[in-house]
Amino acid sequence: MPLKDTRRTLLLVDDEPSNLHVLRHILQDDYRLLFARDGERALELAGTERPDLILLDVMMPGMTGYQVCELLKANPLTDSIPVIFVTALSNVEDEIRGFELGAVDYISKPVSSPIVRARVRTHLSLVRADVLRETRLNIVQCLGMAAEYKDNETGLHVIRMSHFSRVIALAAGFSEEDADEILHAAPMHDVGKIGIPDAVLQKPGKLDAQEWQIMREHPEIGAQIIGDHDASLLQMARRIALSHHEKWDGTGYPKGLAGEDIPVEGRIVAIADVFDALTSQRPYKEAWPVQKAVELIRSERGKHFDPELVDCFLSQLDAIVEIKERWAE
Repeated sequence: MPLKDTRRTLLLVDDEPSNLHVLRHILQDDYRLLFARDGERALELAGTERPDLILLDVMMPGMTGYQVCELLKANPLTDSIPVIFVTALSNVEDEIRGFELGAVDYISKPVSSPIVRARVRTHLSLVRADVLRETRLNIVQCLGMAAEYKDNETGLHVIRMSHFSRVIALAAGFSEEDADEILHAAPMHDVGKIGIPDAVLQKPGKLDAQEWQIMREHPEIGAQIIGDHDASLLQMARRIALSHHEKWDGTGYPKGLAGEDIPVEGRIVAIADVFDALTSQRPYKEAWPVQKAVELIRSERGKHFDPELVDCFLSQLDAIVEIKERWAE
């Protein structure tokens, strides 16, 4: 049985056979190639073969490349496939229109072999990076939910508190990108509970001194599980896991950090986590009314919680309640 061709797949679309021949000569050694000479066939192959990238002519009889691109981006099965226009059109307006339709690049004819190879390689690398980023995020979320299920909570807790954290971060002046990173890292805050014995973690009554000491180990266990990595998302997740039980006045654990010595992400998640825990029903407690939980957080301003971040939380209470209702149990 012949070995499966594991090369990345490109769809080349042009009504001129000579142009397809040129692109084939440039790319055939490195990629698996599919060919289409009109828009209808291009859409058919894109939907059935799901190529990794499409090189698309613009001026074709019948359906133009612009129309093909628009239909590709309107279809959930093909909207994520990168499209590079390869065309004799060279006006800035033509390029702008292509980008507005969702293309990632524009190559002018007659094509240059080094340029075609470089552009294709670059955009395939970006696709792979996006896939790796999404996969890493999915793993982070799954581990976070695993910890919650072990703790007799639901995965909705990590969804709610993560969105609370993002809202607070934005109110505190974080950029959209940094706030999104908190959103994605926060689900790992209690991953260390995986390492806590069930007899302690799921005890229905109050923990004794020895059991409480064991429970207090979960931030450091979480930091060990996440480990040291170059990825900023995992670095943030580790800081959150290690610091979200620290308190502004220095009475928290595991390090007894105080004030701004506590990573800001940990200070944000502390508020989000406590608010959701208070307002959620658990086997050992009823859910608190929102206003009662808000009053507790306000009373802990400057003690348990960063006072400025409490103000950020309070300023966004409508958004917080909306998230709570959207992800209700």
